[in-house]
Amino acid sequence: MIKVIIFDIDNTLYSFDTAHQVAFGALLDYAQRELGVAPDELRRLHREMNQELKGRMGSCAAIHNRLIRYQNILERLGKPLGHALRMSDLYWNTLLDAMEPSPGAAETVRQLKAQGLKIGVGTDMTARMQFIKLERLGLLPYIDFLVSSEEAQAEKPAPALFARCVEKAGVRPAECLFVGDNLEKDVHGAQAAGLYALWYRPQGAAEETAEPFVTTLRQLPGLLAADGEIERRS
Repeated sequence: MIKVIIFDIDNTLYSFDTAHQVAFGALLDYAQRELGVAPDELRRLHREMNQELKGRMGSCAAIHNRLIRYQNILERLGKPLGHALRMSDLYWNTLLDAMEPSPGAAETVRQLKAQGLKIGVGTDMTARMQFIKLERLGLLPYIDFLVSSEEAQAEKPAPALFARCVEKAGVRPAECLFVGDNLEKDVHGAQAAGLYALWYRPQGAAEETAEPFVTTLRQLPGLLAADGEIERRS
């Protein structure tokens, strides 16, 4: 019997890819205007720095810290480090302004709460930014608990993050349903930890897997039978 629904945030409760494209575009414009760095050069540096930081810091929430990323890029370019703060603020403020909830996100969460289900969040990234996103999306009042990779000290699909979710949920793993867009991190990671999982896939069916999926969050309330058992259809 499912008692707790746990959501991923990025590309599940809103489209990170869409918002990131807008935010990174603003960053490219800033770098060219203020630093004389061409867009293609910044893209290259951004990719290289991403990989370098992952290699040095491992799988942890700090790899998402844009301030650290931009600081290191500026150091490599020999540019004033004061730009790092402005670049970080520009990126995140633009992304937050560009965010739009996934279709049906708020109504779905409200309906699930009305059905007596507890609502959690299990997400990579730093806690503060994920709290801000949930607040801007209008979803924070409905969330009973949140586990970030910063708190768990591990990124999905590490078992530690899912174990912390289950601990906060206060139920058995098999009484939790995890919903996320990433097949490896969200779906397979949750399943390996003993949770049920649904793949959020708004683009439709995937030929490469037989995993259960939903194309809209609005499907979730209907996938739960009156007794809390998951209907095995998608």
